[in-house]
Formats: sequence, structure tokens, C-alpha cells
Amino acid sequence: MRIREFAETDWPSVWPIVEEIVRAGETYTYDPAMTEGQARKVWVEAPPGRTVVAAEGGRVLGTAKMGANRPGPGSHVATASFMVAAGARGRGVGTALCADALGWARERGFAGMQFNAVAASNTAAVAIYRRLGFEIVGTVPGAFEHPALGRVGLHVMYCPL
Repeated sequence: MRIREFAETDWPSVWPIVEEIVRAGETYTYDPAMTEGQARKVWVEAPPGRTVVAAEGGRVLGTAKMGANRPGPGSHVATASFMVAAGARGRGVGTALCADALGWARERGFAGMQFNAVAASNTAAVAIYRRLGFEIVGTVPGAFEHPALGRVGLHVMYCPL
């Protein structure tokens, strides 16, 4: 598996991953009715942000986007988001994407990386983030409407760099 910069020709492979995850409504706060055009605008970061894909043998297994968490006085803290294709989960793709994002942020001199809204029910992601140095710094109770579990907490997670 290789992580590389997103190319325009990757979108037809990235969109099905994004679509499946967004439509499921189990992990992201995006509107499940989001259109492909809306998803592309949200997912593909303009410089100085970055979008990448994890690919193996010409197949896109996952994708990530990263950039400053906030503009101005908050721009010294990075953020990132990750999506992994259903058939590639459990193979280390998410871990590799997160490690890549952390490396990118370190190289650019960010002070830390913050995730603003990690569904507490997304235990696989929370475990990955914790292994890579993130801590839960707060949880907003009931802030995420999970389609099967009802209202669950949204974690704010932070990793100093």
C-alpha cells in the first residue's frame, strides 16, 4: 500500500468510499443526502491543505484530507479526516493514513492535531487515534445522532506535535 497525493483522476474511486460512509450516517456529521458535488467540495482540500489516497495495485483503499483546524489565531493546530473502503478495513489503512497526516503536520510546524467530532461509537477510529498519541480532551454528550444507537457523544481529540 502506498499513500500518495490525490489526483483529479482519483475522484471516481474516492467518491464511492465517501458516499458509502456518508450515506451510512454512522461516523461523520455530514448530511447523508450530500450530493457528489457537495462531497467533492468538502473532501478535496485546496492548498495549503492536502488530500491523499492510500492505493494498492491501482485500487484506492482509503483517503484522507488535512489542513489547519481553524484560520487565523487557530491556524497553528492541524486537523484531518479519514475514510477507508469497507473491503479494506482492518488492514491498517486508517492507521497509515493517520500516521501520514501526523507526519505532514509535523513537517509543516503545526503545534498539534485536533479532531473536532469523533463519534464515540466509532471505537475502531478512537482506538487508532489513541495508539497514535491522541487523547480525548472532551466529549459533547448526545451530539451525534447515530442511525442505530441513537444519540451518542462526539469526542474532541488532540495530539501535541
